[in-house]
Amino acid sequence: MSLAQTLRVFELLDSAYASGQTVVDLLASYSNVMVTTTRFSGTKGGTDFVRIVIPGAAGKLIGGDAPTLGIVGRLGGLGARPSRIGLVSDGDGAVAALAAGLKLAHMQTQGDGLPGDVVVATHICPDAPTRPHEPVDFMDSPVDTEDMNAQEVSADMDAVLSIDTTKGNRIINHKGFAISPTVKEGYILRVSEDLLRIMEMTSGRAAVTFPVTMQDITPYGNGVYHLNSILQPSIATSAPVVGVAITAESVVPGCGTGASHEIDIAATAQFAVEVAKEFTRGSCQFYDSDEYQKLLSLYGSLAHFQRRQ
Repeated sequence: MSLAQTLRVFELLDSAYASGQTVVDLLASYSNVMVTTTRFSGTKGGTDFVRIVIPGAAGKLIGGDAPTLGIVGRLGGLGARPSRIGLVSDGDGAVAALAAGLKLAHMQTQGDGLPGDVVVATHICPDAPTRPHEPVDFMDSPVDTEDMNAQEVSADMDAVLSIDTTKGNRIINHKGFAISPTVKEGYILRVSEDLLRIMEMTSGRAAVTFPVTMQDITPYGNGVYHLNSILQPSIATSAPVVGVAITAESVVPGCGTGASHEIDIAATAQFAVEVAKEFTRGSCQFYDSDEYQKLLSLYGSLAHFQRRQ
């Protein structure tokens, strides 16, 4: 279970004083875990990017060949102060990603380290701006998508789970979490059977997926509609990316407060932990590499969808 870690992270981040140092301090007792924070300022304010690296027993950090999983907590901001008081719905992705990282760090101290490295990345901003969006307003970010990707997505990630609150829409009408098809270099591939299996195992329910359009896997700022930013990490890497959406039955604005549900966030974090266990030991695949190569031979590269123009 990841509920204890979820509650701990939530309470720390539900604060006007939350910062990257808050996360550094949270993990300070785990000597084998590397945590860094970088302040970044943009035209709309500033935020603290956070990167947590949990080394594996056979990971790349020590010269091994076990694959590395990236867990990205995607969001505009944790809060919309001063116009909103408290942690906003948009912050759930960061809470889930950090809770997963905290759980993996604790597992190491209990003798349950993973074969491969896990990299958790997100950013901490308690006073982000908001922006109009249909059908409800979204949280905006102090920095643009390219800067976020540069800080949160790295070449050492062999696959990426991008966790993002996805409640401000009429596309997903399910309370809990849902996963997307795998996106790789402009291709929207079939939903991973391994991820469906892990989702059903951890949730105890039938798997829930959500549709992805070509617009969603193109860069923000190109003038086309996006469901949200959940798949923006896919434009910055050649690794396969899967969106993990924290969802609701109703339409909830990203800047809404009091809309976070700890059980749903914990279930999402637990899913990420179980994916990390299996992916780093080679028993979970995000996509069929042979089929992907077949698509390339038939239709060529679609990597141009990763570019704004």
